[in-house]
Amino acid sequence: MHRLTGAASTGQPILFNSQSIRPLNTEISNLTQLVNRSGRSVLAIWSRQSSQQDFAIRPRVFREEEEEEFCSISYSPINLNNPELKFKFKHKKHASIYNHTLTNIVVHYASAVYVSDLTELFTWTCSKCDGVTEGFQMIELVVDVQSCLQAFVGVAKDPYAIIIAFRGTQEHSLQNWIEDLYWKQLDINYPGMDDAMVHHGFYYAYHNTTIRSGILNAVKRAKEYYGDINIIVTGHSMGGAIAAFCGLDLVVNGNAQNVQVITFGQPRIGNAVFATYYHRLLRNTIRVTHGHDIVPHLPPYYYFFPQKTYHHFPTEVWLYSVGLEFLSYDVEKICDKTGEDPTCSRSVTGNSIVDHLVYFGVELMCKEWRSCRIVMERPLLEYGQADDGGNFVFSRDPATPIIRLKTQSDAGGNHH
Repeated sequence: MHRLTGAASTGQPILFNSQSIRPLNTEISNLTQLVNRSGRSVLAIWSRQSSQQDFAIRPRVFREEEEEEFCSISYSPINLNNPELKFKFKHKKHASIYNHTLTNIVVHYASAVYVSDLTELFTWTCSKCDGVTEGFQMIELVVDVQSCLQAFVGVAKDPYAIIIAFRGTQEHSLQNWIEDLYWKQLDINYPGMDDAMVHHGFYYAYHNTTIRSGILNAVKRAKEYYGDINIIVTGHSMGGAIAAFCGLDLVVNGNAQNVQVITFGQPRIGNAVFATYYHRLLRNTIRVTHGHDIVPHLPPYYYFFPQKTYHHFPTEVWLYSVGLEFLSYDVEKICDKTGEDPTCSRSVTGNSIVDHLVYFGVELMCKEWRSCRIVMERPLLEYGQADDGGNFVFSRDPATPIIRLKTQSDAGGNHH
């Protein structure tokens, strides 16, 4: 049984009980009318403590010590003529490490790193470079053309932190990449961690490319200028896997104490031993999954071979939607500490690419399907260096003013 309570405009709680989350039409109508008349947002709480069979609205006072037993739900009244009344649920247990507002900001950086116009990205003038990310100051942009990787480092205004973002797989190769994930083997030991196995492709994408040196150099310069501020590492899809290795590298080899990792639609990257090591060193990690997103289900997890199979590290936050006749609500479920909570994304079939490409309503993909070619204006070359493989690193001194480069439309520049 589930019980829902909320505060109406009078301050009096309202309560109803549901069986299998399917209340009667008449009672749910009374509830929505009450909410609609209040004209205010409502905070509600689910509880699993009651076996009560009826469905009613009545007072309920919660004791402070009961708070951990509930999941909070916030929703706003919508005109009853609207076919949908949207609820947003957020579980309160383990809320100390999951910050809904922060995660909704960070997802925009995970989206922005997909921008293919390097001039717009480096100067933070792209269509994704405003709103909650306004005021971000780019320090380094790294493009590994050979491996089709892209990442940036900069400092955000709110939250005041160093942001490191890694691009995921390009859409033109996404289907092939997903198919390859089924067969990736645990084939190398993570250095310094006995029996911790990872796949070399995920590991090398960070450690054996231009990406790592560019990222570490930028973090060092940022800390020298801004001080020992927090570091947030993020990425989507393959970018999430690289972000996890980056966060671990900063803690293990960089002795950083204030690192948080937030990934979206990340695949599994190592075995259970690796997941345990990772969680001990980087407890402040949020791994967001969405609906039936196929990628977090890969490479496959075989519960009957727990020590020999891939295994996610915690903490997963599963986003999913539930329809209830003319009601619809979005749930943010904070999962258990195993990393493989059977009641979270593992409880559904991972069969959706659409769910993989949108998180919190934000698209995580390139604007156009294209190969890994460089798109930039000539003035940007003043800030860049290229190696023999054609890989680029664009750097900015944090002490210099925000870069203002003329775009092609302003100066008739050329793309490369």
